[in-house]
Amino acid sequence: MLKSDLVLMVKEKFDYLDNQESENLVNLFFSEIIATLSEGQRIELRGFGSFSIKTRLPRLARNPKTGEKVEVGTKLMPYFRASKNLNKLINS
Repeated sequence: MLKSDLVLMVKEKFDYLDNQESENLVNLFFSEIIATLSEGQRIELRGFGSFSIKTRLPRLARNPKTGEKVEVGTKLMPYFRASKNLNKLINS
């Protein structure tokens, strides 16, 4: 599914919204998720899952082109964990 598909689904579900309003709604949803994760906070959407930030420890990697060893520093990575309900729906 693409973001544009999601905008169309919102438009079809809420027919009183025009295309621009439904696109703004989807953009607002994603921007709030991004802003909250950027602040280091956790987001929980009951029945769907939760988004959080995990710290990836520094490690020694290898440049695939040259084979040279390269140190990679600590990184913050977004992490999604599906809810039990979502897991049941997907696996049934």
